Parts: sequence; C-alpha cells; structure tokens
Amino acid sequence: MKQFMDKDFLLCNSTAEKLYHEAAAAEPIHDYHCHLVPQEIAENRRFPDLASIWLGGDHYKWRALRSNGVNEQLITGNADPYDKFLAWADTVPRLIGNPLYHWTHLELRRYFGIHEPLNSHSAPEIWKAANKQLADDPSLSVFGIFKKFNVYAVGTTDDPIDDLAWHKKAQPNTETKVVPSFRPDRILNIEKADFPQYIASLGTAAGKSIDSLDSLLSAISSRIAFFHKTGCRISDHGLDYVPFATTLADSCSARPGDINFSLWEKEVKDIFSKALNGTKPSVREADSWKTFLLNILGKHYADNGWVMQIHTAAIRDNNSAALAALGPNTGYDAVHDYPIAENLSRFMDLLSSQGKLPKTILYSLNLKDMYPMATLMGCFQGDVPGKIQLGSGWWFLDHIDGMETQLRLLGNTGLLSRFVGMLTDSRSFLSYPRHEYFRRILCNILGSWAENGEIPNDFDLLGGMVRDISFRNAQQYFNL
Repeated sequence: MKQFMDKDFLLCNSTAEKLYHEAAAAEPIHDYHCHLVPQEIAENRRFPDLASIWLGGDHYKWRALRSNGVNEQLITGNADPYDKFLAWADTVPRLIGNPLYHWTHLELRRYFGIHEPLNSHSAPEIWKAANKQLADDPSLSVFGIFKKFNVYAVGTTDDPIDDLAWHKKAQPNTETKVVPSFRPDRILNIEKADFPQYIASLGTAAGKSIDSLDSLLSAISSRIAFFHKTGCRISDHGLDYVPFATTLADSCSARPGDINFSLWEKEVKDIFSKALNGTKPSVREADSWKTFLLNILGKHYADNGWVMQIHTAAIRDNNSAALAALGPNTGYDAVHDYPIAENLSRFMDLLSSQGKLPKTILYSLNLKDMYPMATLMGCFQGDVPGKIQLGSGWWFLDHIDGMETQLRLLGNTGLLSRFVGMLTDSRSFLSYPRHEYFRRILCNILGSWAENGEIPNDFDLLGGMVRDISFRNAQQYFNL
C-alpha cells in the first residue's frame, strides 16, 4: 500500500513513475496565464506569514472556508492572520475529495519541507516552522520562488490602460520572463454602466481623445503596439459566452460571404456613439459590438503573431449582497451553461475567411463545451503545429477528473502530443505545484496506456511527448 502523497503520488504503474521522474519532473514551468500582481513581482516581495502568502486573494480557499461555516471575518475580514490560518487548518481535513486537499499538502512539502498533514493539532507547529522559513529563507521571496521552481515565464493578466511599469522594473532583476497579457474585456463590455468612463481612461492611456469608432480603433492599435513592445505575445478574453451577431438585419448564423461589412460598421458606429452618451445597448446590439471588436482584435493578434485566449462559461458575481460587501473575484462565481458551438464556429470562420485567425486557445468552465470545442478546432488547424488549442482544465475543472477528461478528449479528437500544457490561473505564488499535479496525471495516463498495450512502451517516444507537453510545446507556441 502506498503512503500518503509519497514520491509516486498519482502514479499507478512503473511506466508512469519512470515518465514522471525521468521526463516530466525537471522540465521548466511556463505559466503562461496567471493573475499574479506585477508590483509584487517587481518588488521581489517577502511575505510576513503563512496566512498572507497562502490565504490572501485565493478565492478557491475562501469558497471552501465558507462551505465549512467559517465566519467571513476569518476569510476576507480583519481577523488576526493566525486565526485565519487556524480556520484554514480546521477546514483542510474536511476537503478530502477536493483538489485543494492535495494542493495544500504539495505546497507545504515543496515550499517548506513539511510533510505532516495539516489539521487543527498540527497547525501551531506548522505555522511556526513555515513562518521562520518565510523570514529567513531567500528562496521564499518572489524571485527565489521563481528560481526554486525553475519558472521560465509568467504571463500576467493586464488591462489595456495599464502602463506596464512594474513589468519593466521586474524583468532586469529575474531570469524568469515576466510578460503582460492584453485583456480588453472592458472595451468589449459596452453594456456596463462604467463603459463611457472606461473609454475615457483608455483615451488617456493612448494619448488620444476617443469620441468616435475610428478614434477608438486607433487607440486600441496604439495600446497593442505598446504591449507588444513591452514583450506581450498573448491576449486573453473572459466571455460569459461567445457572441456572434453582425448587422441587425443579418441572421446570427451569417456566413462571411453574407455579411454587409460597411453596413455593420455603420451600425456599430451608432451603437458606440449612443453608449458614450449613456444609452445602454440591447443584447443584440451589444453582441454585434463585441463581435465587431473581437474581429478587429483577432486581426491585430494575427498580424503581431500573438496567441488569442478565450475563456468562457463563467457566470459571475452570483451573490449580490456579497458583491456589494466584498467586490468581484471573491469566490461567488460559478459554471454557466450557454450553448457555444454555432457562435464559436461563426466567429472562427469570420477570422479564417480573412486569413486572420491567430493562434487560439479555447477554454470553458463547462465540460459540455469541451467536445464541441475540440472538434471545431480541427476545422481551423493549419500553418502552425497545434495552432488551435483546447485549453487545460480551468478553474472549476483543474482537478483530477477535469484534467483527465481534457487530456483524453484531446487525445481522442486531435493531437495530444501538441498540447501546450498546464497553467496556474492563480493569484498565489504558492501555486506552482499545480504543474507537478498536472504532470503526474499526464504521466499516469500515458503509463497506463503503455502498460495496457494500447501504445508502445517506448520511453524515448513517450518521454519526449511528456517533455513537450510539460514545457517545450508552450515555449515554441508562445515564442517569447
């Protein structure tokens, strides 16, 4: 019987063990999508205690604490950090079955060398031991963590109005590439009440007065050029659903050859003008606006050699009282269930018909979307190995079942060997063991196939595949 989280954790046969230990474990980490704070990176932050580095900003843990009946003061409030840590220690033993249980203990082991399970009894000694290391060990500063975990690159998530000053300050001081990602959600979200104010801020950042569609598009082009100069090679879009609408007269399933582009632009100019004056667009008008802008943005990405990421199927801020009290991104989001296939097909076809479909990674929080995404990908591949990617199990799907489902589905429908691998999507500097977690799951799948006689038990073949998926495919794909 195996011991709890021993060296062969999640590896169920000898081939899986060999693949992980000899091929996957030593590969660098390319964390191409995360939500780390650039200022904390640039300042090489040292964290004062285990609560601040482990619990601050981590809405995964906040949700678990609430499910355990913990008072909000001990989660996002002003309670003493040690009391917050004790609340987490009491919650952890109840997390069996949740990936947080595994991540918690991987993080204690890999960062602090602490192998004892966390619970209320072990908490005081773990708190003391971890805090001493945080105070004394330079490998637990931000740059030290990057070096310890062999982090090749991190891709932060950044608004087009950001001046990227912290990225510029960070890069000369660490071997890890710290690159921005262009996330223009607020340009797309024309239905939001603060849209006019945001557009004014975008104009200020671009040094332009935005009072028309033409001036907006000029500002967007300027900001993309600025991001590119600062090292950006990735965009990101957080969409409730993939929109597709063109002129108000067109069917939502219009093919590129059926679209009256001049009429579409005229209507979009009118929609934009009214929104700047405070008139909220209809749903169809908003979808037309978003489709038009996504088409423009996609062409920019293709021209600059960027990767376009599309994250979809999150229904956000479900608890309005909590939103009012705590703000967004505090653990009150869930999985949405919009249909996806037709709109995604039309959008990709629109860009492809213009020869402007960039490298694209498709993510969904909803498992039902993965099969349509995986099969649509095959309709638009070409020119670049693995040009269109099925993104890794994301957010509510980055557990064993979600990762295995994504890997097996990609293997069944496409080229698993071209997959660009895992990302943390995290706000925590303690999240890098999630890459280890993913790699163990990957090696176990391949090892099981090999030992079942489904594929050759050829270490050169499978080890190369593991190294590619762990790091080398992403290194080539993002071309930093």
